[in-house]
Amino acid sequence: MIEPNRAPAGITDMKQLYALATLILTITFVISPAFTDPFTGFRADQLPNPQIDPPVQPAGYAFSIWGLIYGWLIVSAVFGIWKRGDDPAWDRMRAPLIVSLALGTPWLAIANASAIWATVVIWGMAAFAIAALIRAPHADRWWAQAPVALYAGWLTAAAFVSLGTTAAGYGLLTDGFGWALIGITGASILAIAVQHMRKPAPEYSAAVIWALIGIMVAGPAVTVSSTALVGIAILLTLNVVNLRAV
Repeated sequence: MIEPNRAPAGITDMKQLYALATLILTITFVISPAFTDPFTGFRADQLPNPQIDPPVQPAGYAFSIWGLIYGWLIVSAVFGIWKRGDDPAWDRMRAPLIVSLALGTPWLAIANASAIWATVVIWGMAAFAIAALIRAPHADRWWAQAPVALYAGWLTAAAFVSLGTTAAGYGLLTDGFGWALIGITGASILAIAVQHMRKPAPEYSAAVIWALIGIMVAGPAVTVSSTALVGIAILLTLNVVNLRAV
C-alpha cells in the first residue's frame, strides 16, 4: 500500500537518477575547460571573412561571469541531490537542464573546431536552459531558480554573439556591425519575452545586461553602444519592476 503524499518507489528512484545526472553533468560542464584548448573567439581560419574583435562580442572581462555561474550551478546541484532529490518541482527543471549541460560539456571543443556547429550547439544550450528556467521552482529561488536564470541569461547573450560572429564571417545579409545590432536587439527582445513567460527571475535579465555592458565597454561603434544602452535601460526597468514582485 502506498502511503499518502508519497511517490511510488520507482518514481522516486527516477527522480533521484535525474538529480544524480544533473550533478554529474554539472561537474563535467564545469571541468570541461581544463580538457580543451582555451577559446577566445573563432580563429581567422574558421571563417571565410575572419572576425577579429567582432563588434557583437563583449569585452574580455565580461566572461568572468562564468566563475559565478559554474560555482552557483555546482552548489545548486549538490543541494538538489542532498535536499530535493525526489522533489517533483525540481524534477521538472532537471530534464531540460540535463540536456543543456550535456550539450555544454563538449562545447569548447566544438567551438575550437567549427564556428557553425558551435553556433548550433550554443543555441540548443540556450533553448534548454531557458526551458529549465521556466520550469524552475520559485520557492527555492536561491538554490534553483537564480543559478539557472544566470546561466540561461548569459547563454541568451552568448547565442546571439555566436550567431552574429558566424553570420558576419560568412557574409550573410550584412557585416559585423549590422549583426551586432541584430544580436543586441534579438537578445534584448528574447530576454523580455522570457521574463514574461514565468515568475520574475531578475538574475536572468542581469546576465543579459552584464553582456550588453561588456559590448558597450568594448566600444566598437556609437550605433552599437547606443543600441546596447537602450537594451540595458529597458531590461533594468523590467528588473526593477520584477524585483518588487519577487
